[in-house]
Amino acid sequence: MEKNTTVRRLDLGYFVRPASETGGPLPRVEPVLAYLVRREEGLILFDTGIGSGDAEAEAHYRPRRRPLEGALAAAGVSLGDISLVVNCHLHFDHCGGNPLLGGRPILVQSTELAEARAGDYTIDALVDFPGAVYEELDGEAEVWPGVWIVPTPGHTDGHQSMVVRGGDGTVVLAGQAHDFASSFASDHLARRAARDGVAQPLPPYRPWLDRLADFAPRRVLFAHDCSVWEPSGHSG
Repeated sequence: MEKNTTVRRLDLGYFVRPASETGGPLPRVEPVLAYLVRREEGLILFDTGIGSGDAEAEAHYRPRRRPLEGALAAAGVSLGDISLVVNCHLHFDHCGGNPLLGGRPILVQSTELAEARAGDYTIDALVDFPGAVYEELDGEAEVWPGVWIVPTPGHTDGHQSMVVRGGDGTVVLAGQAHDFASSFASDHLARRAARDGVAQPLPPYRPWLDRLADFAPRRVLFAHDCSVWEPSGHSG
């Protein structure tokens, strides 16, 4: 089963993060990436692209969208082929295509869905739409054999990542658990230093990195960074 697993990146456009949010003097253009996971059980879509916002959000982020249908078609599939949807979280740049997939189960942490429904969090029409079917999770779950949902809070309290075991190793779809592969690499190295007993002070790292390390990932992929993290060869 695992030998037939493939993970394909989908380019769903980009937006411009203003300087007020980058921590620096300049704005930053960020890709919006989703991932199509093909298994013998079916197709999983991890994130669905940028939703349509109000005029204020459009002016603030200046998004450029690539239609989900076109991105899937380039991968040789259609909306109707998708078996399962997983959103790393429910901000509008990650769940924008969900209304096109009504009737398909959407896996989400209960805390994330509750936050999204509380208001002033995302675009309401992208959360509760005709045909929305949520399967709420409270923590980690193996949803198909060799496919795990792992809570990775930080960007939001209910953020989650997906771990996929394949014939050539394990892939982590980390969403926005880290904004950049380099940030993940820094935290991963801080964890290694702590485990090696390097004297404090050391930079803190996110505690769920211990759980992701248990899977010994060969690649970690991100929602807003085209770069890919791969292990250096050290097994820790």
